Amino acid sequence: MLNADTTAKLLIVDDLPENLLALNALIRQEGRTVFQASCGEDALNLLLEHEFALAILDVQMPGMNGFELAELMRSTEKTRHIPIVFVTAAGKESNYAFKGYESGAVDFLYKPLDIDAVMGKVNVFVELYRQRHEIRRQVKALEKNRQQQDALLQKLQISQHELQKAVRMRDDFMSVVAHELLTPLNTLFLETQLRKLELDRNHPEMFQKPGLADMFGRDQQQIQSMVKLIDDILDVGRISHNRLSVRPRPTELSSLVKRAVGQLSGQAAAAGVAVAVQAEETIQGCWDEFRIEQVVINLLTNALRYGDGKPVTVSLHAVPDGACIEVRDQGKGIPAGDQQRIFEQFERGADRISPDGFGLGLYISRQLVEAHGGSIGLESEAGKGSVFTVTLPLAMPETVSP
Repeated sequence: MLNADTTAKLLIVDDLPENLLALNALIRQEGRTVFQASCGEDALNLLLEHEFALAILDVQMPGMNGFELAELMRSTEKTRHIPIVFVTAAGKESNYAFKGYESGAVDFLYKPLDIDAVMGKVNVFVELYRQRHEIRRQVKALEKNRQQQDALLQKLQISQHELQKAVRMRDDFMSVVAHELLTPLNTLFLETQLRKLELDRNHPEMFQKPGLADMFGRDQQQIQSMVKLIDDILDVGRISHNRLSVRPRPTELSSLVKRAVGQLSGQAAAAGVAVAVQAEETIQGCWDEFRIEQVVINLLTNALRYGDGKPVTVSLHAVPDGACIEVRDQGKGIPAGDQQRIFEQFERGADRISPDGFGLGLYISRQLVEAHGGSIGLESEAGKGSVFTVTLPLAMPETVSP
């Protein structure tokens, strides 16, 4: 059973109905569709509408004869490649054959028709048509395969590029991890070496209460730095596996903001940066208190690092159905081309005052805010500082609940 794509369409043109009927009956077979036309004009309409494997034209027709129709076919792009077989009652000795071939014919049939000759010629042209059709199909299939291979190659190249980028990021990350963790560890190590040296020299006075308080304070600061670095690494792992823990409960935001700022008061004082808090409005909502505090601390830490030592303002105010937290610094600002980049993993500003951190704070902050159904944005202008804005709904939508 042949499908529609391999069905050969044949056109027979003759002004006599009995000739059309006889030729139709002779050449019709399974896998062929025979179209009939009784004049050149009707034949042209069919030729422009269908793709034919063969056209059998009667030479002697009133109006447009077979030769004229053939010349029109050869002058049209759609029909110029259709094989033409002329049918004529004139003898072989006439000059019809010469004129026919000149018009574009590939063969002649002479009346009265030889059944075997007709069948043989039609079979040849139908087979040639099917071979051409199969070749076109194979060419299209090859082209499709080539396109698929090109697309696959492009995907592989992209994957290779992403893999190489991931390997570079991993290597850079491990280098940063080693550097960032070694800094507090080296400080602790030097402190312990100093204490051991003082003990060996029998100087116990440094271990009296005032000295111990300073000692424990320095140790605590270094340990907290390491804990913060490790927590950031763990949070990134949780985010990548969709396991970030967010546990909302009734929370008052003003006291949370003030508490977060208070935790960094020592760091701000050490950097000589004045931090103003504008959070007098009581705003009650349902948030993960620990996570929102983490966001405020990350943004404030960022402002202290990049603020050029100038005053920083942390403000809180209500918005319709939510709350807005702003952290404003007066640093150099962030170029427009970097304002989206800095929210990605391991991305940090180019002109950093402090080398601390993995460049994960803004990335984690954005994930935490979005997990609450909120948004985080940035406005910055060169020489005029930056403003990070966090907008939170009063309650987490169910669609983003953990």
